Amino acid sequence: MIPFRRTDRTAVSRWFWTIDRVLLGMLLLLVSIGIVAVLSASPAAAHRYSGGSVRLNEMMYFQRHLFWVALGLPVMIATSMLPIQWVKRLCVAGFLVFLAALMAVPLVGSDANGAVRWISLGGFQFQPSEFLKPAFIVTTAWILSSRYDDSTVPAFHVAAVLLVLVIGFLVVQPDYGQSALYMAVWFAQALLAGLNFYIFAVMAVSGLAGMGLAYMFVPHVQSRIDRFLFSEGDTYQMDKALECFQSGGLFGTGPGQGMVKMQLPEPHTDYIFAVIGEEFGMLACLLLAILYLGIVMRVLFQLVNEDDPFIVLAVAGLAAQFGMQAFINMGVNLHLLPSKGMTLPFISHGGSSFIATAVTMGLVLALTRRNRFLDASPFVAGRAA
Repeated sequence: MIPFRRTDRTAVSRWFWTIDRVLLGMLLLLVSIGIVAVLSASPAAAHRYSGGSVRLNEMMYFQRHLFWVALGLPVMIATSMLPIQWVKRLCVAGFLVFLAALMAVPLVGSDANGAVRWISLGGFQFQPSEFLKPAFIVTTAWILSSRYDDSTVPAFHVAAVLLVLVIGFLVVQPDYGQSALYMAVWFAQALLAGLNFYIFAVMAVSGLAGMGLAYMFVPHVQSRIDRFLFSEGDTYQMDKALECFQSGGLFGTGPGQGMVKMQLPEPHTDYIFAVIGEEFGMLACLLLAILYLGIVMRVLFQLVNEDDPFIVLAVAGLAAQFGMQAFINMGVNLHLLPSKGMTLPFISHGGSSFIATAVTMGLVLALTRRNRFLDASPFVAGRAA
């Protein structure tokens, strides 16, 4: 039964009839899959991090995940109700706030696994770089789209300065994976905005040169690449992840029946895709990958007839960030990419990641709304005429 009539003029009714309900349904399906995945991974994570001395509640991580889902879904819905002007204003303000937080990380951040990326606040830890991503993408889209109104605006220069500023503070942490993700999304937006191909080539070569320098002079980067290419050093994570997929086969061992997951590092976050592979099988992993692809394609199809440069650049950038992050996580789990601490959107356990992803997809839903009420309005028809 449809909860709202088309003739209703309430804010919630307008939202319901103008939102992309197919995309919203796909996102809710993804969140539901994440709940099941974290339920399967929670005992493994609890056993691994109990230290052998204090037995943790096996469902602790699952219960925490339910809390973040209960918080994140309303955030996504509320964000999807924002008008375009408020999207711009809040994202620019958010960019400034979270850029300041990113700058403060080296000074007040907490260390985890040799990296300082989190800030403790009120008993919780949050990762500024996660929340900065959607704000950065929308702010960059606004800057780049301004050149369509005034060709004299140095849009590419300003956007490039913001990128360099963000990358500089990410490298300090260090967080090279997030740096690469920011750069990839920025390049995608810049190309859509009409960046000269030769300038793009020069910047791309510079980026590759930077990666080469990082490999030569940063032991952490060199170690990860060597483990990936030559299987040198500690390959325990990669070996256990692949063992999970081998154990699960095509259809999996069944929910809660996986044994290799008990030895897997970060089974509830970075390597949750491997847990899904063990307990639900490679077929389930394939279907999950298709769901991610379907979400990205659904978003991009919404832009086919869009004539607002800001919406095109913002939505394409947000969709690219969502899809690339999923691709990187799955690629790492399958040993197709070097190891990188990056969560699987809406699937992995994690407060900062889940809430930031909820904001990201809420922005996508807000910017792709089709206001049929206004389209049919005589006032708008007269104004268009």
